[in-house]
Amino acid sequence: MTRSNAPAYMPGFGNHFSTEAVAGALPVGRNSPQKTPLGLYAEQLSGTAFTAPRTENRRSWLYRLRPSAQHPAYQPMDGGLVRSGPFDEVPPNPNRMRWNPLPVPEAPTDWVEGLVTYAGNGDADADAGVGIHLYAANRSMTDRVFYSADGELLIVPQQGAHRFVTEFGVLEAQPGHIVLIPRGVRFRVEVDGPSRGYVCENYGAAFRIPDLGPIGANGLANPRDFETPVATFEDVDRPTECIQKYGGQLWTTTFDHSPLDVVAWHGNYAPCRYDTARFNTINTVSFDHPDPSIFTVLTSPSDTPGVANCDFVIFPPRWMVAEDTFRPPWFHRNVMSEFMGLVTGAYDAKADGFAPGGASLHNRMSGHGPDQATYDAAIKAELKPHRIEGTLAFMFETRAPIRVTKWAQTTPLMQLDYDDCWSGFDKGRV
Repeated sequence: MTRSNAPAYMPGFGNHFSTEAVAGALPVGRNSPQKTPLGLYAEQLSGTAFTAPRTENRRSWLYRLRPSAQHPAYQPMDGGLVRSGPFDEVPPNPNRMRWNPLPVPEAPTDWVEGLVTYAGNGDADADAGVGIHLYAANRSMTDRVFYSADGELLIVPQQGAHRFVTEFGVLEAQPGHIVLIPRGVRFRVEVDGPSRGYVCENYGAAFRIPDLGPIGANGLANPRDFETPVATFEDVDRPTECIQKYGGQLWTTTFDHSPLDVVAWHGNYAPCRYDTARFNTINTVSFDHPDPSIFTVLTSPSDTPGVANCDFVIFPPRWMVAEDTFRPPWFHRNVMSEFMGLVTGAYDAKADGFAPGGASLHNRMSGHGPDQATYDAAIKAELKPHRIEGTLAFMFETRAPIRVTKWAQTTPLMQLDYDDCWSGFDKGRV
């Protein structure tokens, strides 16, 4: 895999990257000189308003073989099962929901063709909320690229090896990794056999690592572990379809060349990869089960301090040592709404029914927690140090209610008996 050894940019750290696939391709001293080296075309890609504060401003300069503006008009195309905010196909539904994994398709299907929207909230045009998609694919995108103008894409592979070929370079990922593709960045996904995963399309403020507060200087996700690609480019003169998601719809045009032709770039707006195995988990060493916020990898802040547009939270392998404590996630109702996925193994709050590649939704103020088998085992367990192994679950947690699509509410993948996992509890003795 080609990548830089530097971390990806997160606001507050001031990271800036420079990389060139051909020596001398980057101009020195001026971003857009009268004559660029090697006859390349300078383009600034801005992910924030020009006048955003320096700590929030995200932009990169790209030096490419051809101007990215060199293409015919986009035309609307069939979006299949891809949807976008506002999510108003069906009335809002407060019920708890869970789905079996998407089956890998039998017909040849690439990453774009395999995208299915499950749920979301907010409005892409208002720069607030998220769209939540799953995908199942079995072939690579060929002579085709994709980008979203509606939001950045947080991609969580669940099955199969993935290769993300972007304007900035190449990122390879597998289950356990996450890949963050900024809004507007073109890419294609190459796969090696059956592949599945999850996508959070973030319409709001860009994801960044959370402040640590009283935790101090170390813990959770470290900025140095976010890897950005080194420049590599395609000098390909054949038709390439470019699909963009704009205003909730898919649009297509055809370039007469590959638009992944950036020879060099510098800036702080770039794709990145993160290995969740590098997450420094924080946990209690005395009593009580801490809030899941201590597992936050990335956060998209809202205009209300401390309340996220979206948090990306993981539940990785870790030690449990709390004394006199109910160790699985307790019963709770929450003002935040939770869409959960499972990459591998089993989730420690559910004994069965929640399979890798599956998903669940617990909307705001919906009571949820461990099923009966998990509860019964937890209250009888000997509370000695215990290590949770071989699992990786995650949540897209958001401040607004999550509304499902018509497809997600009617698909045979929905487990209509999900509520039954809480039906057998005995009444307390008073």
